[in-house]
Amino acid sequence: MAPNGPSVLLVHSEVVPIEKELEAGLKDQGDPWNVPELQDNGVAWSDLDRKGKAARLMVSGGKLVLLLGFLYMFVCSLDILSSAFQLVGGKAAGDIFQENSVLSNPLAGLVIGVLVTLLVQSSSTSSSIIVSMVSSGLLQVQSAVPIIMGTNIGTSVTNTIVALTQAGDRDVFRRAFAGATVHDFFNWLSVLVLLPLEVASGYLYRLTGLLVNSLHIQSGEQAPQLLSVITDPLTNAVIQLDEDVLNDIATGDSSARNKSLIKIWCETETNTTLQNMTVSIEGNLTWILKNVSETVNLKKCAHMFASANLSDLAVGFILLALSLLLLCTCLVLIVKILNSVLKGQVALAIKKIINTDFPFPFSWVTGYLAIIVGAGMTFVVQSSSVFTSAITPLVGIGVISIERAYPLSLGANIGTTTTAILAALAGPVGTLSNSLQIALVHLFFNVSGIVLWYTLPFMRFPIRLAKALGSCTAKYRWFAVLYIFVCFVLFPLVVFGLSLAGWWALISVGVPFIVLLLFITLVNVIQSRRPRWLPRVLRTWDFLPYWMHSLQPLDRLVTAVMAHCSCICCRRPPEEDKAGTAGSPVQPQELNPGTMQHAAAKCTHL
Repeated sequence: MAPNGPSVLLVHSEVVPIEKELEAGLKDQGDPWNVPELQDNGVAWSDLDRKGKAARLMVSGGKLVLLLGFLYMFVCSLDILSSAFQLVGGKAAGDIFQENSVLSNPLAGLVIGVLVTLLVQSSSTSSSIIVSMVSSGLLQVQSAVPIIMGTNIGTSVTNTIVALTQAGDRDVFRRAFAGATVHDFFNWLSVLVLLPLEVASGYLYRLTGLLVNSLHIQSGEQAPQLLSVITDPLTNAVIQLDEDVLNDIATGDSSARNKSLIKIWCETETNTTLQNMTVSIEGNLTWILKNVSETVNLKKCAHMFASANLSDLAVGFILLALSLLLLCTCLVLIVKILNSVLKGQVALAIKKIINTDFPFPFSWVTGYLAIIVGAGMTFVVQSSSVFTSAITPLVGIGVISIERAYPLSLGANIGTTTTAILAALAGPVGTLSNSLQIALVHLFFNVSGIVLWYTLPFMRFPIRLAKALGSCTAKYRWFAVLYIFVCFVLFPLVVFGLSLAGWWALISVGVPFIVLLLFITLVNVIQSRRPRWLPRVLRTWDFLPYWMHSLQPLDRLVTAVMAHCSCICCRRPPEEDKAGTAGSPVQPQELNPGTMQHAAAKCTHL
């Protein structure tokens, strides 16, 4: 048996928890969260002659133009990706919103918001569907509050996927994935506290209701179109969607199910004429005059798929593949250019501006200034996904620290609600109150989350959780894919399925799971802080099977499967291995040990 004492490890045990493995690795490497210094291997500016300075200015200007160009293509690829997801799963998203009996369940409403936003890859689209349903009376404002919370979670998956493109370098991936998932943890923790509070007290519903009733707001102009003015020429040349079809499906229009989401006619005209109609009144035929409306198609859209005889699903998969390829290519090139530009004095200046706090006693102001900057930039680009996805590679290469990326992401959450508020203000007077209240619910949900998880420094748990997950995914990179699948696909689907089965099914499965999760969390905290308080058996998790408290067994399995796949790819086709006679047995190509080691090493790297 191990000796007594909180600091003594079980040295004889072969079981090493994953946390200890990570801590040991980090001690050898130093603090991996320190912003790295980007080395400048070039000639100093003062040592250059006029010709050299002119050449450097031209090269720097060219890199800046390329950076802006790739950034523009990156934003456009995100827009096309959103359109692709709407084509693939948009009608399914509209059908989900028709389940009014399920929407009355707050937890089901939450996961529906997550799933729908995941399907359409746009919180703006899912929010507009919710507003349409509320305006039409199909959904009550109070029932829509959990769905709005779910859209806030669903929109954070985009930058998490973007972080996967930086998995080539462990240190870069550690920072990039942590910088992306700090947004996820903020949203999940906010829901964990505010959803039960909303169910118990109606906090957000009552607060926004009082605010809307106290403000005598009139309908105004349309929300400003800022970034879309620049990106629309390219994205509209690729694909244009009819957003009204999704709203019609969600509001119960059965005829909309047979309509295509792809917009074919961009200019139409409605002609109303008086026509004689024959109707039967009490068995007698009577001629009456009736207004008949007829839509005339004037001009066909000019995008790539306007004349293509393809289904929405086929076009969606084509755009999905192309947009993902464009997105990954642009990200790789953006990171390469940033790595070549942000060196030496330039990198030091940028890091000093972004990561340095104001002098004491005003150091606390820096984070709130970053929140304002994040909100302003998100308002300009009109998408929190675009802004958070753009700063993710900057966190990865070390230009922005995770402590600074956190308030910038919180600002992005605030900024994305301003567009919805302006859009609500531009709506018709009859539905202005409900539309504005839903938009304000989104705003105050994020503001309440900031009060909870940012105002007090010791309450900034999302940073700690994101760093722990970043360290785990740096060691086991396949775990990042597992995390995205479980948190954004499997968990919402399981909760939605249990919600369809009824409250008792949801409670009978959910309550034991939550109790077990809280017990594990509590034991982990006590193990790290006060292990003497626990029974000897609970001071470590070594009494459990190895696979239950370490990822190493699963990592060996994943590595073996990937190595096996690589070995299969290395085999020659059977036709090439046939002997001269037809009856000779087929012999597979022999792999020398070097090839096997290379394949295994490659799979381990992946």
